Amino acid sequence: MTHCGENIECGGALVRVDVAALSDVGCRRSNNEDSFGYDLAAQVFVVCDGMGGMAAGELASHTAVKELLDGYTDDGSTRAEERLYRGIVRANRQVCALAEQNDELRGMGTTLVAACVDGGNLIIGNVGDSRAYFLRDGVCVQITHDHSFVAEQVRSGVMNAEEAESSPLQSLITRAIGQQETVEPDIFTAAIAPADMLLLTSDGLTRYADAEAIARLILGSASLEQACQTLIDAAKAQGGVDNVTCLLVQFAE
Repeated sequence: MTHCGENIECGGALVRVDVAALSDVGCRRSNNEDSFGYDLAAQVFVVCDGMGGMAAGELASHTAVKELLDGYTDDGSTRAEERLYRGIVRANRQVCALAEQNDELRGMGTTLVAACVDGGNLIIGNVGDSRAYFLRDGVCVQITHDHSFVAEQVRSGVMNAEEAESSPLQSLITRAIGQQETVEPDIFTAAIAPADMLLLTSDGLTRYADAEAIARLILGSASLEQACQTLIDAAKAQGGVDNVTCLLVQFAE
């Protein structure tokens, strides 16, 4: 179901913030370690992909989503970027604390990608390999950088894209929520224009679809909710070995 938020001003024009999100267990998993959440009133959105096996991964991602949203709205700072940063730090601290309190949860963690609206700007923060994509005028661009071994090898020139796709180390994450006492998210900012769209998604989708394919699937859909389902169906049609979560935000004219 698509939910509609308040109007915001972008470049002198009023636009409405709409959101839809879906999560699917995929074709091979028996449990879903992905979580998502949003607060339309506060205009903050988040997707997490847990790890640690069964209940631990689910707990890590669910906890990170809750703590990010609570931390963002509870923070007294007037700067949205600072509130987002502190919300991510709070999520990391709580996942770490839970793991320390229970030996069965040791080693659990989660990726996190989140976004908030600050006037006419969109602020995005990420830890791990869940991604944010920005769509404008039919073009889709990946905003975030994966914190993964293969992605870092590609960025440094040690590995090319084809080698990365076939690497057995694709799932090796170099930065995650809950893995260390401190965490440093990447933060990105983009100006919003009417009709722009934002996709937050777990790697259950991005291992099967590049930015061009994502744009085609979204733009060919009649609604935000249908677009989320179409993206999930595309991943499952190609094997869907992991959980798949898609959260779409549209700045509707």
